[in-house]
Amino acid sequence: MSNSRIRLSILDQTPVIAGHSVADAVAVSVELAQMADDLGYHRYWCAEHHGSHALANPAPEIMIARLAAATKRLRVGSGGVMLPYYSPWKVAEQFLMLEALFPGRIDLGLGRAPGSDQATARAVAGGAPAGEQFPEQVQLLAALLRGSLPESHPYANLLLQPQTGNLPQLWMLGSSDFGGRLAAQLGIRFCFAHFINADYGDQVARMYREQFRPGYEATPYSAVALFVICADSEQEAADLAVAVDLRRLHQAYGINAPVPGIAAARAMQYTSRDQAIIDGERPRSIIGTPEQVAERMAKLRADFAADEIVVLTVAASYRARLRSTELLAGIFTD
Repeated sequence: MSNSRIRLSILDQTPVIAGHSVADAVAVSVELAQMADDLGYHRYWCAEHHGSHALANPAPEIMIARLAAATKRLRVGSGGVMLPYYSPWKVAEQFLMLEALFPGRIDLGLGRAPGSDQATARAVAGGAPAGEQFPEQVQLLAALLRGSLPESHPYANLLLQPQTGNLPQLWMLGSSDFGGRLAAQLGIRFCFAHFINADYGDQVARMYREQFRPGYEATPYSAVALFVICADSEQEAADLAVAVDLRRLHQAYGINAPVPGIAAARAMQYTSRDQAIIDGERPRSIIGTPEQVAERMAKLRADFAADEIVVLTVAASYRARLRSTELLAGIFTD
């Protein structure tokens, strides 16, 4: 397999597969981060979700500390912190502390989506999440980290700790033009979530680069986040794909259940409505052999003019998830 020299990273949702425990899911996240560290992946992001039987990490800032301590050179961060839930000041403190512990290795990715149902979102936030204030929250957080608040700001004379001289990389994560435009306005790195929205993301990525103004960063830098499962054979890829189909159907119907296995997916009989939903969801996934996956990933990277690909892999077995990570490392090298 020829080297394509694409910078490759991982987004981890800490999936809970049917028949396994949350403890199993967390242990596999640690194992996967260590594998990624050894295989040459560039960064490893932890997603934030609440109230889900399928996804086990509601506190990425805690998982980041565990994974950074278990790895040597890998950048580790959030993909992302759902900022409407939280005080920008407190998020700044948490990630400055992480940067103090692991200098030069911490990323702070920010998102706006609730990462849960609305009732759980209100419970997490202690009321309705302040989604409409998200742009102001991001702007405040960036200014806090850089120490660039105007003198008239009420926080200007307060001491934000710890001050070590190191700052986390700041990222905007999004699946629409909203996130790309905000990242461009504030001069922040941007990652488009193709695994959520397979439409027009390349246009958003181009808009981000065209409208970028220096801010937290001096120059634009973008990534595309793809849902990928790489398997040794076409038959294995097909088996894993049917489980992804059922998982996506669960999500469409609001069914809160662990990630289904292959046997459960094979036993399903779908209605025409089910099949239409499944067919509509498939463009968000790249599932196949190394050759098939490499072709689609390289094309999307070119379409997005992306500096980096971030891979999300939620498979019907932990073995398949780890194997996919190995196979992808054999295709793409930094």
